[in-house]
Amino acid sequence: MMAEKETAEQKEQETLEAAMGLIANGGNAKSLAFEAIRLAKKGDIAGARAKLKESDDSLNEAHNSQTGMLTKEAQGDHTKVTLLVVHSQDHLMNAITFRDLAGEMVDLYEKLFKAGALKKETANK
Repeated sequence: MMAEKETAEQKEQETLEAAMGLIANGGNAKSLAFEAIRLAKKGDIAGARAKLKESDDSLNEAHNSQTGMLTKEAQGDHTKVTLLVVHSQDHLMNAITFRDLAGEMVDLYEKLFKAGALKKETANK
């Protein structure tokens, strides 16, 4: 009976850690994608692309946490669905969507600057 309780507590702790990994890495990815948009808006396309790469790295970390959860589920080791688990999945999907949109915006800003429709901000602004 004691071993079952320890196992349940360990499983709950693993689920908590995985969910927090999704939230933290997803939030970080979204913040980095937003930073990319800000840089692109100023004309720093190379800096924006670097931020998008960092965002992708954070999304990969979040994806690894999610894959671990899905693998356990597929093996029959079911995760108790809590509000925190649902929230973590929501965070990840929001970050992925935002990252995709940020990439499109960086591409658009790059085209606008190359076409001369926008001018890069100077350091004095």
